[in-house]
Amino acid sequence: MPRGHFGSAGASIDYGDATDLFPVDELDATVLQYRDAQLALDDVDGADVIIIAPTSLATSYRLTQHALTALPVESLPPAVQAQLDEEVEERLDTFELIQIGKWNTDSPNHSLAEFTSA
Repeated sequence: MPRGHFGSAGASIDYGDATDLFPVDELDATVLQYRDAQLALDDVDGADVIIIAPTSLATSYRLTQHALTALPVESLPPAVQAQLDEEVEERLDTFELIQIGKWNTDSPNHSLAEFTSA
């Protein structure tokens, strides 16, 4: 089951338009991953989050396999902020975080036998 702000995000940027964010390990910015990213995303309203959206099956697979990552907008280098600012309708500094990857939770394991009596 997906969690996070994919349904409530204030804006999205197509994967191909966010190339300056990849690879995240090489960014000169605060990079929150895994549990730290979950906690940061829990603390903000969805309207204050920009998600990186897939544009094809390949980019969807890439983002699903990517560790959940939250990037505070104000920590991004000015050149990256300027490039991303062109990709969103509102000013980039009105957002708090950029979410990369999906936040998945465990879902109940169902047996096909449950559906035979329907």
